[in-house]
Amino acid sequence: MATYNKRGYKAPKEKEEKLDDNFIEDVNVDEKDSTTAGVFNSLDATASKTEEWFEKNQKAIFGIVGALALVVVGYVAYQKFVVGPKEDDAANEIFEAQQNFQKATDGTGKSADSLYNLALKGSEGKFGFIDIADKYSGTDAANLANYYAGISYLNLGKYTEAIASLEKFKSEDIILGALAKGAIGDAYSQKNQPKEALDFYVKASEMNKNDLTTPRFLVKAGQAALASGNKADALKYFTEVKEKYENTPEGSTVDALIGLAQ
Repeated sequence: MATYNKRGYKAPKEKEEKLDDNFIEDVNVDEKDSTTAGVFNSLDATASKTEEWFEKNQKAIFGIVGALALVVVGYVAYQKFVVGPKEDDAANEIFEAQQNFQKATDGTGKSADSLYNLALKGSEGKFGFIDIADKYSGTDAANLANYYAGISYLNLGKYTEAIASLEKFKSEDIILGALAKGAIGDAYSQKNQPKEALDFYVKASEMNKNDLTTPRFLVKAGQAALASGNKADALKYFTEVKEKYENTPEGSTVDALIGLAQ
């Protein structure tokens, strides 16, 4: 059978098959035109520079790491071998002073003033609160010694010393913290400084409100306000005791004070 070509007809070329090698070449984009490749190259370069920097400075780096490790080890050792024994020594020293303080408070044995002085200055070969607070500074016993010293000074009529010691005392105890603030108020009151006394009585009354210390210092705040000539504030403090702490000893006797403030 005869075959012929139409005018202008061209036989189609055979379709070229893409080999696997050609496919791989097609996706291997020139790195100059590839953002992704640029990023990876940048990361490689940065990593290389970091490694070089580390190699050059590794002695200094290890020195810093070693120093930090020594600080941690030193802190642990300090707590174990210095702070621990210091706490024990301070607790041992404060016992005798506490005994003298308790006897003075209870009114047993020697005169109260003499016992408070022994509590402050020491006896029986043991330190008193003054030396314990100084020589064992940073320990729990030294902190507590500041409180005891402040109350001892307050009972001895040494109000400036009492304020100085009590202001060093720090406590999160809901009762003791308020008592310390209130004692500072008492010292200022004895120094005839009612405004300063009022400030500390209010602070004491606002610390962890409870039926023991709050009404006590609200009444003292009201009395200090009266002494300052501020009846309005005095009435406010007395009324709070009446309304919120009626079942306390202060609440049952505050009516007379309310009458003074009106």
